[in-house]
Amino acid sequence: MMREALDFAGRQVRALILRDPDFSPGYTHQGRWRHTLPAWTHWCDGFLPGIMWILCARGDGSWREPAERYTRRLEPRQFDREVHDLGFLFLSTYGRWHALTGDLALQAVLIQAGRTLALRFREKGAYLRSFVSEDSLFIDIMMNVGIVFHAAKATRDEGLLDIAMRHCLTTRRVLVRGDGSTAHEGIFDLETGEFLRQSTQQGFRGDSCWSRGLAWALYGFGTAYRHARDARFLLTAEACADFYIAACPADGVPPWDFDAPPENRGLVDTSAAAIAASGLLQLADLAGDAVKAKGYGDAARRILATLCERYLAAGDPEWEGILKGGVYHLHKGLGVNESVMWGEYFFVEALDRALRDA
Repeated sequence: MMREALDFAGRQVRALILRDPDFSPGYTHQGRWRHTLPAWTHWCDGFLPGIMWILCARGDGSWREPAERYTRRLEPRQFDREVHDLGFLFLSTYGRWHALTGDLALQAVLIQAGRTLALRFREKGAYLRSFVSEDSLFIDIMMNVGIVFHAAKATRDEGLLDIAMRHCLTTRRVLVRGDGSTAHEGIFDLETGEFLRQSTQQGFRGDSCWSRGLAWALYGFGTAYRHARDARFLLTAEACADFYIAACPADGVPPWDFDAPPENRGLVDTSAAAIAASGLLQLADLAGDAVKAKGYGDAARRILATLCERYLAAGDPEWEGILKGGVYHLHKGLGVNESVMWGEYFFVEALDRALRDA
């Protein structure tokens, strides 16, 4: 089932790049990648070539040329100071390319991207600021701080390592709650650095648990532990994973927000499920307890089984994406119950991980 899903993903990506060469979409509208609705922010361009690199690393050399071509177009963005998403852009592309080749020129791009992201660090408050405003911290940045860790390790730069560590500790303190649920955004006083309140851009409320944000935290704190081996990060990743598993329906696919109101409680987000599945597989490798590790692996495979059986677009020849049921931005009406490119990427990544484990 998972192998067939991965084959289908490859066919959908191949059809996209043949139909619309050099186009980097973010989300579908009525099942179509090309539309005129806004992007909101330009953070998705690494996911399509990232899928190509995953498929290339599995042994299909036909993906190498398009993967390189789409990846090279991102190179100027190693200096991009307008977004907090440089990990999404470069770890999925240059990171995977470098892992295959060891090319030092590729490593140089990754290092610069990590240094650029680190420039977003605010000493007062000790956090990497979001793209929205100086006083804003997003849970999403936990998925991007890995590139600062990468640059710190590659250059033995203690200053970069300190920024990455302090950002993670601040996020843990102000956005992860005692029960393992998460807030999307934190707001700080710019004069003093004092944390003021939890907020949200995409969740139901500031005190709710937006499911994609929880998945970012589950995965991101696991990655931080992999880099830093600080036990606090593993405990946080496990707390988020435990909340996700307990709060989800039995099939493992969450509502778009765990505290969503009755009128849209039935709206799921398959992209959150795909991120969580990949993060849980990572956590199964990191957890020191064998029982916990098995539980996380089993939960990940349950999620993937549901996605393959119920949300794969294979039965709809008019649908251009891989996975239906994703949500981008409910409040703005963007990409609701559609395919979203980060959902595609993390679904393919999770399938690849599960098949390699098997």
